[in-house]
Amino acid sequence: MQGSNVRVLIVGGGVAGLATVAALRGWGATVDVVERATGPSDSGTGIYLTGNATRMLDVLGLREPVADVAVEITRQRSANQRGRRLFDIDVAALWQGVGPCVSLPRAQLHRALLTGVGDTPIRWGRKPILLVEEGDRVAVEFDDATTERYDLVLGADGVNSTVRRLVFDGQAVRDLGQYAYRWIAPRLDDKPVWSVQLGRGRQFLTIPVGADQTYCYYNDGPVADRPGWRDDVAATFTEPVATMLKALDYDDSTLHAGPNQEVVLDSWSRGRVLLIGDAAHATSPNMAQGAAMALEDAVVLASSLAAADSVAEALRGFEARRRPRTDWVLSQTHRRDKATGLPPVLRDTVLRRLGEQMFRSNYGPLFAQP
Repeated sequence: MQGSNVRVLIVGGGVAGLATVAALRGWGATVDVVERATGPSDSGTGIYLTGNATRMLDVLGLREPVADVAVEITRQRSANQRGRRLFDIDVAALWQGVGPCVSLPRAQLHRALLTGVGDTPIRWGRKPILLVEEGDRVAVEFDDATTERYDLVLGADGVNSTVRRLVFDGQAVRDLGQYAYRWIAPRLDDKPVWSVQLGRGRQFLTIPVGADQTYCYYNDGPVADRPGWRDDVAATFTEPVATMLKALDYDDSTLHAGPNQEVVLDSWSRGRVLLIGDAAHATSPNMAQGAAMALEDAVVLASSLAAADSVAEALRGFEARRRPRTDWVLSQTHRRDKATGLPPVLRDTVLRRLGEQMFRSNYGPLFAQP
């Protein structure tokens, strides 16, 4: 199918949306993008991209602008809350032949993805308020009282998707019982290591995202915004946790907090409306696959549209290719959450003996092309 007579709307200007613009640029379709934010943001914390994510950046021609600002992570280290080693992973060797693992500020990833948009228009500060099927097209009414018609509408607008709310029935979002805090702190160690300490039902993660910055992630369990959580965390975990928390005493503007959620749907499409990225299949962040799955979605969708004879056939083909992979990630995140939620003595024993083997098996199918 040629894209020259196809009009596409992408709702969402995040990773999934911008990657899809880049993937579709050579197909010839007319692409519009709407994003509810008023413009590109310099806020946010950090992001970790595994090898299957950077492989997709290569396909999209966007590896270089990311590599220019990213830290290449070579090892992942897991310890208990007293700092005692459980297992290490040589991630450079693990992902060899696929792509490097890198970390960077989320805002810099967004800027890199914007370079792939070219002259595609983005209507900032806009969102759809009504979507209605009209034969082979979808009429979309926006919050500025305008209405446009499209051959394909892509909901790339995240876990709290407006498109999913407007078009798909039922409650797809599940609360995982994990309230997470994310922020940026000074970098203390020049080693390019992803490091986590595991407590009782809680985790504290640090990842360097620049020459002088560290991304901090803390999962506090199910209690939202618990008073006194900082003091409790500093007393529970070993350094550098207390030092990383002190960064919030001087500047808490980078602090982002909220529940971890997942999205599970029987189908990602309704007529000519398709959900992609976190809007379709958000999972726990414990495998760092949110951005990776979104980037893969973009590349596979472009391939499916070019190979199919119709939009309907393309959407069926897309889901047939993608669902086994996203279902695998979902199941593995559940296994990981269950393993780290074991009683500490049992968890530590299991992870010391089997942690490396479990880690490798988690990612096994993702080494292959999507």
